[in-house]
Amino acid sequence: MLAGQIALILAAVFAGAALYVNLAEQPARLGLDDRALLAEWKPSYDKGKTMQASLALVAGLLGVLATILTGHALWLLGAVLIVTNWPYTLIIILPVNRKLEATAPDAADSGSRQLIESWGRLHAGRTALGFAATLAYLWALNT
Repeated sequence: MLAGQIALILAAVFAGAALYVNLAEQPARLGLDDRALLAEWKPSYDKGKTMQASLALVAGLLGVLATILTGHALWLLGAVLIVTNWPYTLIIILPVNRKLEATAPDAADSGSRQLIESWGRLHAGRTALGFAATLAYLWALNT
């Protein structure tokens, strides 16, 4: 089942990238001063959102295709989990993103640092959804 295998790979790539942000990039950037922290977060987030949004969308579509081709509901579960990153991001994380994006690096302070710390905790939800989707796709592939 090629569609399902590719969906699994893309979900795993999504999960791995999200985990990297939580375990490596976010802790490293928090070691910077407030201005450098915000200045680093902005382009990093800008590049990451395009990559992760695309991975989630394509992994979800392929999961739906695998569901149609096999009639197996576990593929749909994986698709729902990976695509849930979109509404989670738009509803839960986007308000924080907008505040950070509206703050000039010169105006960065402890408030912007707290927002970036909050963003990191919220981003962990995306990581969890990516791993949950990966596990659902693995389950579907092996049943």
